[in-house]
Amino acid sequence: MKLKPNQTRTYDGEGFKKRAACLCFKNEREEEVLLVSSSRHPDQWIVPGGGMEPEEEPCGAAVREVFEEAGVKGKLGRLLGVFEQNQDRKHRTYVYVLTVTETLEAWEDSVNIGRKREWFTVDEAIKVLQSHKPVHAEYLRRLQLSCSPTNGNSILPRLHLNLTNCPTRTVR
Repeated sequence: MKLKPNQTRTYDGEGFKKRAACLCFKNEREEEVLLVSSSRHPDQWIVPGGGMEPEEEPCGAAVREVFEEAGVKGKLGRLLGVFEQNQDRKHRTYVYVLTVTETLEAWEDSVNIGRKREWFTVDEAIKVLQSHKPVHAEYLRRLQLSCSPTNGNSILPRLHLNLTNCPTRTVR
């Protein structure tokens, strides 16, 4: 596990570790998603994301994590949902959609831990993630449902915490 020397884990009132992540897309059609290699298992792919820092808003944490882990900047879009993982770890993750506008040649995790990144179609990414990170595959399934013409409120996530309004913005 990648731990930074000054990293402080933050938890919500229900004891869930507060996390944020982004589904990073090549363009607004949301057909190709960027995955990064796991720091624990470099031969496996994951959605970039990580723990929120104290006083950090979910949208800010998501953008920071993507920059550190995937070396990309972009236009932060909608909150896809808040996902809970209760089995081995008690996590609550805010997942956003980000359209990539800049890709760095070298970035923090590529230099420090040799992290890699790769573009996948959404269907390929679901298959790659399903065996070892089923909750990450679920992010993409939720995306597919939210884009379907039969989308109804019954499939939308219930937000567990009050969010500060994080408008769509371009990150530089």
